[in-house]
Amino acid sequence: MAYFDVAALSADLDFRDRVTACYVTETPTDNEPVNWMGDHIWQIASAPTFGDKYASAIAGGVDHPGRDQSVIADGEILSAVQAVLAQP
Repeated sequence: MAYFDVAALSADLDFRDRVTACYVTETPTDNEPVNWMGDHIWQIASAPTFGDKYASAIAGGVDHPGRDQSVIADGEILSAVQAVLAQP
């Protein structure tokens, strides 16, 4: 994992939207999901394998890798979001 790959993933608007949508499904009463995502996007983007998967997709010419579930699946995002939510 290269730090640049994690940084690029954390800035990917499609990935950020997916993280926000995941958070909303887990906490439907929160009125500020974009703020939560902004506060935690670095933790999510640095989840094990995420940076490597993102870099591999870019190297492979995948269009919109942050949107593509074959790069990082919704279930993986859910696990990362749940891990952050479980923190005290």
